[in-house]
Amino acid sequence: MTEDATIPAAADGPSELPEKPSPVLALEGIERWFPQGSDRRLDVLMGADLAVYPGEMVALVAPSGAGKSTLLHIAGLLERPNAGEVRIAGTAAAAMTDIERTRVRRLEIGFVYQFHHLLPEFTALENVMMPQLIRGLDKVEARRRAEELLTYIQLPDRGDHRPAQLSGGEQQRVAIARAVANAPQLLLADEPTGNLDPHTSARVFASLERLVHASGVAALIGTHNLDLARRMDRVITLKEGRIVEIAR
Repeated sequence: MTEDATIPAAADGPSELPEKPSPVLALEGIERWFPQGSDRRLDVLMGADLAVYPGEMVALVAPSGAGKSTLLHIAGLLERPNAGEVRIAGTAAAAMTDIERTRVRRLEIGFVYQFHHLLPEFTALENVMMPQLIRGLDKVEARRRAEELLTYIQLPDRGDHRPAQLSGGEQQRVAIARAVANAPQLLLADEPTGNLDPHTSARVFASLERLVHASGVAALIGTHNLDLARRMDRVITLKEGRIVEIAR
């Protein structure tokens, strides 16, 4: 050992573990009910709690009518709960105005639905560019990023094709690329492979999985596909209006 070498000082206690990141999505005591006549109501969510972290894929598996879509709509600020708080990247949504909620949806949340909802008159490349242009990104940078995303989902040669010229799986992969084009912190998907055959579903899910883990976006994905659900980091369900984690 040279004279210049130093010996680390002894630690006073056990080394500190790295802090767990804050959740991108936090649902706290969410309640949602709907009136049924003049004196009754239908309780859908009854104190639902959930935290989804950066780079994490959480599968939401629940039977029809259990409140899966309602939960996703509340998480995406498309619907207000009757009680409880939704936090997106630490910011509480309850006190937000409708304009503020719209801004958060546009900048911080990406959505993927069962049907791709691509604009039919535009090419795949233009569809991925569109949310970036709306956000204010210049056309050259939006095009560069859209091309990069199409390459990442293994569709580099389909950018000049309109949706009708793409297969169902290709359409859905373009929809995923569009959903993450503005680098949102949260990605919400409702049955993103529900209209696809098993082989195509697996390919679409692989693209989704790569994008989530590469970008660090937090993803909550509603699905009836148990095989795909088991490939995610966690699986949750709804039971009597509450969120319950399913052991795997």
